[in-house]
Amino acid sequence: MFKLDLQASEKLFVPFITAGDPLPEVSVELAKSLQKAGATALELGVAYSDPLADGPVIQRASKRALNNGMNIVKAIELGGEMKKNGVNIPIILFTYYNPVLQLNKEYFFALLRKNHIDGLLVPDLPLEESASLQAECKNHEVTYISLVAPTSESRLKTIIEQAEGFVYCVSSLGVTGVRNEFNSSVYPFIRTVKDLSAVPVAVGFGISNREQVMKMNEICDGVVVGSALVRKIEELKDRLISAETRDQALQEFEDYATAFGGLYSLK
Repeated sequence: MFKLDLQASEKLFVPFITAGDPLPEVSVELAKSLQKAGATALELGVAYSDPLADGPVIQRASKRALNNGMNIVKAIELGGEMKKNGVNIPIILFTYYNPVLQLNKEYFFALLRKNHIDGLLVPDLPLEESASLQAECKNHEVTYISLVAPTSESRLKTIIEQAEGFVYCVSSLGVTGVRNEFNSSVYPFIRTVKDLSAVPVAVGFGISNREQVMKMNEICDGVVVGSALVRKIEELKDRLISAETRDQALQEFEDYATAFGGLYSLK
């Protein structure tokens, strides 16, 4: 399990990538680039054929990864390869619940332990159905990351009381994706979550530029950046796949990520 002890001037930068996009070996290099760009932790997404919470950018990444033969077991093992190759920040497995159900629970948690996966986030598992999985996570020393969206304050309190690692605060209802602006109601919602939470609060779903990061910096502990980074990977994918142009493309990706992570580096 991991605990994020932030000093007053420190902020979270939690990037998301899809395991195996555009190639498994490139995912390892992308994780290393994100660590150098200032990532506090990494969300490693498991490709899924029916990603209900994801917009078109991450859906396309899932399709590319599935075409590369990725599944939940290979994604977990890829996390282990990242750890073997110098990634020392926490890795959080981001997966829908159905792939977990298809595995024996003991086998699933043994895989997480063997590959040094630090956390688990399951976006389609509601609070009422998560108690068993949260208990399993505690037993196996895996941090269960709670996702909160605008809802009643009593429900927020119930979710946040159980939170570990950090609270993932959803900035917008609907699917993931880059957004140019947020509804004004999101800011009081984030402040409410921040007031209720004893662990850091990171905002995700739609963070797409440095200005948004700076705005969120004023009211919470950091950001989760997914679609903007995955879109950049898609833009660079041909150069990332080619051994001849990979290093240059990785540097371009790292420079792009630093626009988000440079504000939030704990180093």
